[in-house]
Amino acid sequence: MSEHARVNPDLAGHVYPAGEVYSVGREKIREFARAVKATHPAHFDVEAARGLGYRDLVAPPTFAIIVAQRADAQLVQDPAAGIDFSRVVHAEQRFVHHRPIVAGDELVAELHVDQIRAMGGGAMITTRAEISTVDGEKTATTTSSILVRGEGQ
Repeated sequence: MSEHARVNPDLAGHVYPAGEVYSVGREKIREFARAVKATHPAHFDVEAARGLGYRDLVAPPTFAIIVAQRADAQLVQDPAAGIDFSRVVHAEQRFVHHRPIVAGDELVAELHVDQIRAMGGGAMITTRAEISTVDGEKTATTTSSILVRGEGQ
């Protein structure tokens, strides 16, 4: 990447189509729950989850970040974007859940580049990942803001 490369402002409004399917597994839910110190039995025990009316283990709410980051990678890795990942600082993350994520879900995420705002020599990029099942059932919407630092920042 050249020293004077800039984030491409023309990508605002661009949509990256859903990529490969993410299969939500029981062990992934258990590992994630341990990592974020989520202790509810429905994250670990299938019978506890079924007792609450779910078909399988329930993921902690922030589990959606795993699928969202895979979608964000499409933008960061797009040569047309002009993003030097070594200069990226994660600024904000928000979640809107349409329904809980459960083991057995097959999820995809469509990435929307909602805003690119120049800031000094860098840029603030806001993206929105629309996460749904392969059947089209909306699961979660994540909104992420990253700062791409300019030279000298």
